Amino acid sequence: MKHIVLILMSFTLFNSCNTKKTISDFNKYPTPINENLWIQYTKDATLFKLWSPNAEEVILRLYKDGHDATVFSSHNLTKELQGIWQEKVDGDLNGIYYTYQVKIDNLWLDETPGIYAKAVGVNGNRAMVIDMETTNPKGWHEDISPTLTKYNEAIIYELHVRDMTIHPQSGSSLPGTYLGLVEADTKGPNGITTGIDHLKELGITHLHLLPTLDHYSIDETNLGTPQFNWGYDPNNYNVPEGSFSTDPFNAGVRIKEFKQMIKTFHDNGIGVILDVAYNHTGKTEESNFNQEVPGYYYRYREDGSYSDAAACGNETASERAMMQKFMIESVLHWTREYHIDGFRFDLMGIHDIETMNKIGEAVLEINPDALLYGEGWTAKDSPLPEEKRALKKHIPQLAKFAAFSDDLRDGLKGSVFKDESLGFVSGAKQTEESIKFGIVGAIQHPQIKYDKVNYSDAPWTLEPWQSINYVSCHDNHTLFDKLKISRPDATLEELIAMDKLANAIVLTSQGTPFLHAGSEMLRTKNGEHNSYNLPDSINQLNWKWKNNHKEVFAYYKNLIKLRKEHPAFYMATSDQVREHLKFQTTNNNLVSFTLKGNANEDSWKNILVVYNSSNEKINYKIDGVWQKAVSGSTFDFQGLQILKDNIEVPPLSMYVAFQK
Repeated sequence: MKHIVLILMSFTLFNSCNTKKTISDFNKYPTPINENLWIQYTKDATLFKLWSPNAEEVILRLYKDGHDATVFSSHNLTKELQGIWQEKVDGDLNGIYYTYQVKIDNLWLDETPGIYAKAVGVNGNRAMVIDMETTNPKGWHEDISPTLTKYNEAIIYELHVRDMTIHPQSGSSLPGTYLGLVEADTKGPNGITTGIDHLKELGITHLHLLPTLDHYSIDETNLGTPQFNWGYDPNNYNVPEGSFSTDPFNAGVRIKEFKQMIKTFHDNGIGVILDVAYNHTGKTEESNFNQEVPGYYYRYREDGSYSDAAACGNETASERAMMQKFMIESVLHWTREYHIDGFRFDLMGIHDIETMNKIGEAVLEINPDALLYGEGWTAKDSPLPEEKRALKKHIPQLAKFAAFSDDLRDGLKGSVFKDESLGFVSGAKQTEESIKFGIVGAIQHPQIKYDKVNYSDAPWTLEPWQSINYVSCHDNHTLFDKLKISRPDATLEELIAMDKLANAIVLTSQGTPFLHAGSEMLRTKNGEHNSYNLPDSINQLNWKWKNNHKEVFAYYKNLIKLRKEHPAFYMATSDQVREHLKFQTTNNNLVSFTLKGNANEDSWKNILVVYNSSNEKINYKIDGVWQKAVSGSTFDFQGLQILKDNIEVPPLSMYVAFQK
């Protein structure tokens, strides 16, 4: 912004092109929400469209390639009704690159690929006309997404594309790429499985990919130089990131390879969830949005400056008709064209409830098994009224969505913002109610004392699956690093036990479980708190960890097997949880509960779960005859050992017993 003037309830914006508009003017723009703004390709002609209601001219430029070719043809778009500019260009343009350029107040803005670009060349600067049918892998029309009988049946694994295969001992022939991620039969040290075979061996049901939409931070013309970024700096929202493809210069390659990755995961029974950041753009004045309709797609403070609830320089205005339209159509594009199985919304609290509900309805109409969840908070304050925000506490108004449970996360290991902070597994006192709150999936339960829960003083879900239960993710320290930093006095054996107990609680709770990639092998980032742009040496999965911590991996694998085989751990409704889940004993180091009456049609009639976070073994009194399933690191799914009167719960561990 170059200058700001506040005038009554409306304020004036002078943006980089010196275009003067007031916020109230945005509400006067025509909003053709039913108009098709995607390019419409046939072999005979292509129809180009752009919405720019205050433009004076719009030029379409055509190029032979997406990088350094000069213009070979230009066309002036014609202004139609409701701010639409369009032009039909005859001939088969498949493979031709293009840009739009808008003129406002006698000044030409920057060339852009257009916000509805489906394919882009290197670094996303030019769009390409493409026959999307030609990008489909063999058998694409027969591709089948995984199905879910219940949302919380899913076991989500969060991963950055590059991290899985970039380590020299990953065994991948295509490290850091979409195709490398699904390369079969890759081996690490001593023949351990890596890549997609590792995920299959572990048993997860859904892979959550950190942003793989085209972003700014990686220079795709220079991939010989190692570069890393999480990707929360969006550029083109409807195109896969090129740095993960084998050829970012050819716009079709990244699309084909992304689809092949999806299909291979589906063929192996694994769904794919995209992490999306519609809440802000990677650039502000220079963004594609601001080069089409300056100012319209963003929110502002009362002084006229860009509001910044995302802490990234701006925040988008989901409540405005054309931004809402864009978000809905974008997620539908990924759902239809790429067979995506769900979306994780970055800083979902920035978006308005109405828009998110429309997104939920639209996506689930196409894929009823899609998983929809997000961060139920903002990074900073927003001018969007709090009652309209898609916050965690408003999940009851978002019937199709789940949100991350920071209550359970920090209850388990301590605050992510305070290195020294402790949680239940690391020795904190009076965290039990937060753990119980996480166990029931943040629902209303008569045995929860809500005034003693760490962050929430009331239930915030209607159904247990709406709580995404986790103890670590890409943000902040890895679980192992957090435990090591907060408990410098603990032995390695104790740290490993704490790590295992933390995710044992996640995987035996009623919410939807979420695992950070590598937690199953004690992933470390060398104590780094924020690795968003740090090198591979910090972010990569080091496959030596799996070789060195085989017992930890086996424990996680068995936890997942236990959950999958026993639906009592993922009841679908809050009524079921209240009926079948009863807490037994709670003190500073102990939480226990039973799942009674063949909960959720489980083959085990009654299940007893005990979490012991003390450094001492506990003698736990039981009534009746039980069979031991889990004690310490030992799993016995047949329950061959009979239990009476008392059980001995090892220190820092979970114990599970059952009655048939």
